[in-house]
Amino acid sequence: MTRAAARASQMIDDDRVRVTRFEFAPGAETGWHVHWHDYVITTVTDCRMMLEEPGGHTREVALPAGSVYRRDKGVEHNVINGGDAPMSFVELELK
Repeated sequence: MTRAAARASQMIDDDRVRVTRFEFAPGAETGWHVHWHDYVITTVTDCRMMLEEPGGHTREVALPAGSVYRRDKGVEHNVINGGDAPMSFVELELK
């Protein structure tokens, strides 16, 4: 299945952090990627994320606007907007 790509806008990228805002139309995806740094996500809108993970696993995560979570480097996944409204979050990578 071919999906539209999420839009990524680099906000900061220096020697200490990279901050990127992601905007997803309904059904849009990031594409498969590996996080090479620890990171923090802050949701800008309500987000209903469908996460495709290695081994064929899929899970859904629903987060209200303003939610924050962190993950360690090494995470591999594809993030998809599983909702019917646009969604957006800001990702801060700790270099």
